[in-house]
Amino acid sequence: MSHLSRRASWLFRQILKHGKNLRNMPHPSTCCKCNNHHQTYNQCVKQLEGTEDRYRGITVDLSQLPSNITEQEFGGLLQDSLAQWRVSGKQAVWLRVPIMHSKHIVAAASSGFSFHHAEGNYSVLNLWLDSSRESALPRFATHQVGVAGLVLKEDTREVLMVQDRHRHRAIWKFPGGLSDLGEDIGETAEREVFEETGVKSEFQSVLAFRQQHEHPSAFGRSDIYVICRLTPVTFDLKPCSQEIHACQWMSLDKIIADDETAPITRTLTKLAQHGLDDGFEKVDITCQEMKSVYKGLLFKLYHRPF
Repeated sequence: MSHLSRRASWLFRQILKHGKNLRNMPHPSTCCKCNNHHQTYNQCVKQLEGTEDRYRGITVDLSQLPSNITEQEFGGLLQDSLAQWRVSGKQAVWLRVPIMHSKHIVAAASSGFSFHHAEGNYSVLNLWLDSSRESALPRFATHQVGVAGLVLKEDTREVLMVQDRHRHRAIWKFPGGLSDLGEDIGETAEREVFEETGVKSEFQSVLAFRQQHEHPSAFGRSDIYVICRLTPVTFDLKPCSQEIHACQWMSLDKIIADDETAPITRTLTKLAQHGLDDGFEKVDITCQEMKSVYKGLLFKLYHRPF
């Protein structure tokens, strides 16, 4: 039957049903799935479509939903889908909710979903389905990653130091900041040094990293701070006026002797001093790019030389 024939048949049935009182006649909408006419989206779609993972979980992106589906329709569809997923042995469900579909979060919460994380223009909710054991769903990222650059002029035994503009105490520190998604540690160090001081530098090695819990600026996450050794390519200082209060090349001896130097800064400066005196092969953690077990991907392994 053609699309027009189906519509004419529907209209004829509605006229017989409602008689002259056509104002009460429901108005059909064209289903985005099958091009037929339904009063509700649920009459055509009986289960949400999703992508299964190897842990018997399923991820559903709500951007697949038509913009005019109501909260009630979605709630019913979600309940039907959950029942079918439980029968089929699914262990967990993840809902990716675009910000423009946020009205459906209430229905999801009523079905037991809770927030996992939110970023940009979407949020992710999850629900553990396996009632025979406790939830094995991972928490969202437990750590944030920051990177500092220890930029060392080996000939003059000087290090590039900065004072942050927004700190309540004007202490000298190495330039650095948070790593961007998909950015290598060395790239973060080079970028942050340039953004804060105007100095271009090249990554040489990782010297150390700090782990701190209950960090006041980590949004409730733990903090990993990686300190890299860099070699300067340029030397003129052009500090960022919005972030940096002061910037200068400072001798290793002065940093170590200054009573105001933070313990972590003093220890790392001594490590750089040790590298200069006895060879950086004794302190450097170097980087090696390797093939991942995941096809087509590479990773970087940081280790002591051997």
